[in-house]
Amino acid sequence: MAPSPTLVEVTRGLAVESRHCGAVAVVDADGATVLALGDVERPVFARSSVKALQALPLVESGAADRFGFAEPELALACASHAGEPEHVATAAGALARLGLDDAALECGAHWPLSDTAARALAASGVGPSPLHNNCSGKHAGFLCLACAMDVAPAGYVEAAHPVQREVTAAIEATTGASLASAPVGTDGCGVPTYAMPLVAIARGFARFGSGQGLTPARAAAARRLMAAVWSAPNQVSGTGRFDTQAIQALGDAVFVKVGAEGVHAAALPALGLGIAIKIDDGAARASETAMAAVLARLLAPTGDAGDWLADRVRRPLRNVAGKEVGEVRAADALLR
Repeated sequence: MAPSPTLVEVTRGLAVESRHCGAVAVVDADGATVLALGDVERPVFARSSVKALQALPLVESGAADRFGFAEPELALACASHAGEPEHVATAAGALARLGLDDAALECGAHWPLSDTAARALAASGVGPSPLHNNCSGKHAGFLCLACAMDVAPAGYVEAAHPVQREVTAAIEATTGASLASAPVGTDGCGVPTYAMPLVAIARGFARFGSGQGLTPARAAAARRLMAAVWSAPNQVSGTGRFDTQAIQALGDAVFVKVGAEGVHAAALPALGLGIAIKIDDGAARASETAMAAVLARLLAPTGDAGDWLADRVRRPLRNVAGKEVGEVRAADALLR
């Protein structure tokens, strides 16, 4: 297997101090390749990048409508949120619609990803609850689906539970990957995560964004989830975080979603393209920079959107005192 190309460089002074290698796949809904860097057929765990695909049964089944989930709840179902008060309130409100509280969440608790929110919570003398988990919106969606299916919600994170069977089927149908024989692990929030070729993740997002290759009901569900995220971009990530800022800057030109361990995916609905990125060492700073470079390459935006992307393709590296000491930048492989 050929070595992965360098996608992102980190400099200190005039020297390159670190290099992040990985792979990039850009395809259309039929799987035709627009850009391939590195081994795009190597299976990778999609992790949280596919939360929007996991949320498709929530909308397609009618569960979201039955329990009154509106744009904020649907956006949070697609989110890896920062645990800000807005996120916690939305997750708690979603559970209340089901007659449940955070005790029903099986995702576990962790401190908010937002430093500001974590400090405020610590200062209050209260520890984190499952509502602060970045996946609490997705799990609220799983519980909504379980209630609509009239199945016991307990154990909804297990692969054999009817909720996860529906979710897995939606991922399979959207990406075209066969998951029955795929490597499977447990995600950080307790649900199954499957390893699939990077190109399959990209194909899934091309279909999600364009509706091509999906049933009419699933295509409508995808459009509704995207519209929810575009209307409430802070729900999908949080203040100052990449996904929220990308959607704020680029609007409905992009649906973008980070995953753990250097995975990042996006749909470009107007172009009918899907993007999937995997950074070999799992660095989020590299996946964000690589995603910005690919978006700039494909969308070529101008004005404020173009400026925002340019600032993310090449951004200053600062020390503790705030002095610029280097930069994090997309490497030549992404800029050709």
